[in-house]
Amino acid sequence: MIALPWPYLALLTLGYGLALSYGQLGVQTLIALALLIISGLAVLQNKNHYLRYAGHGLFVLLALALALHWLPGFHNGRAISPTWLTPDAVPFSMYFNLDKPLIGFWLLLVCPWIAPRFAWRVSLGASLMGLALAAILALGGAMLLGMIAWAPKWPPQSTIWLLNNLLLVTLVEEALFRGYIQGGMSRRLKLLPYGQTIALLVAAVLFGLAHAAAGWKWVLLAGLAGIGYGLAYRFGGLSAAITTHFGVNVLHFVFFTYPMLVP
Repeated sequence: MIALPWPYLALLTLGYGLALSYGQLGVQTLIALALLIISGLAVLQNKNHYLRYAGHGLFVLLALALALHWLPGFHNGRAISPTWLTPDAVPFSMYFNLDKPLIGFWLLLVCPWIAPRFAWRVSLGASLMGLALAAILALGGAMLLGMIAWAPKWPPQSTIWLLNNLLLVTLVEEALFRGYIQGGMSRRLKLLPYGQTIALLVAAVLFGLAHAAAGWKWVLLAGLAGIGYGLAYRFGGLSAAITTHFGVNVLHFVFFTYPMLVP
């Protein structure tokens, strides 16, 4: 039996508690919670394969709805009002989302295999490799496309941004795209010659498409960054993927225009 990844659950709980302090939950959230429990029970049972597949299908639909803030009852509190972090940047605002973290809780509780164990030296090496590659591809690409410029800074909102990005954004996204999608496909395709590579690329493409609302440039850059995150996950596990993703986001926030230059 795979042990639950308690460190990730603890971090997610910390972030969710922070989000709760800024927002509210309505009674309608019980619908989402009930559906998540039903899907989890369906996945965890071993008697009926079709019921397990249905549980995964229901979860995917719920994850999409939660990520896009379609489900009622979640009143996400605003932590940062619209502000210009640099004079030439578009205004930036930030919310503590109460819906999206439920995706991470479900994954860590129902699918603990998304967080395989690696020695810390191995994870560190994979993190450094993934960070270097993702930073070159994503941040370098953004500079070539004229989306960001060199702009070192440490604004007053930095601490709250760091906490939100690590605990409620990066952890959840990597649990979903690398742990669930890439990890799940890798398990299914492990006998194919290029199964691991296919799983990595599919997860990277889907991660890019998740940024479609921001335009094709962000889809391209997120997809390229996803390759670095995927390599970190493949060779260093979930902690390496989270570290790599968070590292790229921090580099972007601290050293470059954030979120992007005014068009």
